[in-house]
Amino acid sequence: MARGGKREGAGRPVGAVTQRSREVADLAAKEGLTPLEYMLDVLRDESADTKDRMWAAEKAAPYIHPKLANIEHSGGIDVTTQTKEQRDAAVAAATRADA
Repeated sequence: MARGGKREGAGRPVGAVTQRSREVADLAAKEGLTPLEYMLDVLRDESADTKDRMWAAEKAAPYIHPKLANIEHSGGIDVTTQTKEQRDAAVAAATRADA
């Protein structure tokens, strides 16, 4: 009899918010000061210690500036076997296409 291990479709989906987490976040927003708002207040307070402001900037940054996703280029330009003139023409064509 198999026991344990990963089963297809078992468990909470990745990134799902639990009911309790949603209630806590809604309550914090309703009361007016979320953790992010607090960190931004510390960051903007010029009289605060520099270490505290740096901490706030580091912790708030992922919420304000999320990491960019990687993309895969699917272009068909092979510059290893082309002459300089062919590469220049390909770059010029790509530039015109973007404009």
